Amino acid sequence: MSKIKLYTAKLSPPGRAVEMTASLLGLELEIIPINLLAGDHRKPEFLKLNPQHTIPIIDDDGIVIRDSHAIIIYLVQKYGKDLSLYPEDPVTRAKINAALHFDSGVLFSRLRFYFEPILYGGSSERPQHKIEYMRKGYDLLNDALVDDYIVGNSLTLADLSCIATIATMEAFFPLEDRSSYPKLFAWIARMSQLPDYDRLNQQGAIEFAEICESLRLSNGSKAK
Repeated sequence: MSKIKLYTAKLSPPGRAVEMTASLLGLELEIIPINLLAGDHRKPEFLKLNPQHTIPIIDDDGIVIRDSHAIIIYLVQKYGKDLSLYPEDPVTRAKINAALHFDSGVLFSRLRFYFEPILYGGSSERPQHKIEYMRKGYDLLNDALVDDYIVGNSLTLADLSCIATIATMEAFFPLEDRSSYPKLFAWIARMSQLPDYDRLNQQGAIEFAEICESLRLSNGSKAK
């Protein structure tokens, strides 16, 4: 079997969620780096694969899947030795699906609203209302964590997707008051014990925050 091609960037939280999922499934991926700042996602050859020009996408022997949440579900259902990351029980699966929507519709969207103007619009601003809006995402997830993991006491795709975004948010705006987020801190610590977690997720989160801040400062210098 040929390796599944993953078009992604280490800076991308959704892309890192796919890499962590594949790692837990024992899948080897052929990583095809996409440089968003250089506009690789706007090139004709990429647009043929994804007219929406977003990453990550996979090409599994001609089957192209877009969106990280769709991708990780596909990988588990097709290649998982079991379905522990995405159990067949309809109640559990519904809760996982809700958390995946929470990641895309709340956590990642709030992060994106902050960094997109810096990366693509030449902004040098740090709008406080956007930062506070992002921080409220911490509150929402902390309150939702009633068990060891987002859905019950076992690791699922909900955790893999959300930790990629949360680690990136925290690299941008660290959670300084641990007492205000006890369940969230415990969950982050638990997730950091995943195999090869630092390489697959944390390094990319830190690099993304550093690049974005450097670019923000550079944008400010150009504006003067």
